[in-house]
Amino acid sequence: MNHLSFYWLPENGDLLLKGIESEFFSLIEHSISSRKISLPPIPDVVLKIQQQCTQESTTISDVADLLLEDPGLAAIVIRVANSVIFNRRNITCTDLVTAVSRLGILRVRDIVTAQAIEQLKHSINLSQSCNNILIESAATSRELAATMVLVARGFKESQQSQYRHIETDKALLCGLLADIGLFCIVNEYHNYLEQGNYLDEDIAFQIFDRQCSKASKLVLDSWGFDNDFLEIASNQTLQPTEHLITYLDIARIANHILMYRRKDDAIDEHTVEIDVTGADILYKLSNLSDSEFNTQIDELISASGL
Repeated sequence: MNHLSFYWLPENGDLLLKGIESEFFSLIEHSISSRKISLPPIPDVVLKIQQQCTQESTTISDVADLLLEDPGLAAIVIRVANSVIFNRRNITCTDLVTAVSRLGILRVRDIVTAQAIEQLKHSINLSQSCNNILIESAATSRELAATMVLVARGFKESQQSQYRHIETDKALLCGLLADIGLFCIVNEYHNYLEQGNYLDEDIAFQIFDRQCSKASKLVLDSWGFDNDFLEIASNQTLQPTEHLITYLDIARIANHILMYRRKDDAIDEHTVEIDVTGADILYKLSNLSDSEFNTQIDELISASGL
């Protein structure tokens, strides 16, 4: 597995070689390495919230005031704050200040960013093939995110002290944003074709797969997301941690479960390091019937409010 993104294509040396040698591949490589890749065109309110989150002086009221500029996002934040995953005390809130206070400033940033990207994947007007890739990405991101919640919940329910740091809501958002850089690359590909160039789709898809993790890490880093998000986006450990299980471990377990359920041939080469509790979670979720597993996934997505 090169990345937690979701374009597992058969290995094809000739296509990959052509992709590496292509002008488009070089263009993407340069854009990422020089940190000049085009960021997704998300609403100004989301960008303002991201900027505010980097300032220590930002207050809950500041973020709530920004949300008032976009009634749609404001309604989503209140709905999410009242959802099963985020409303741990089961107390309904009806105003923005209470919703932001309950969620926390950084979590509001995560939520509005994930929602903006989710809407973008479904509404952007590119070529049909590019649109289809983004719609598929939206579906698979949601599936990964929900599976990560199931895995995180398994660790939490074990009630062992070494798993207290795990938050199911953060696991959900990490999964939803794992392949955020895909939009940047697909958009670059669309522009590349619009300029009169040609690149075979099969080659382009392999380039997407190879470059998505780098682009995703760059985008999230540019927006100030923490290492848990960056590690999942890049599928690599970025710094040592005292925790026995990290969010990257949760993502890898979730990915392994999905590969198993899809009967993905690549699972034979896919390994994941887990403890006894993780192995038990992996076993239980892998052995659910398709209908039971899909029902749990659907219920989690619905319960998230996103």
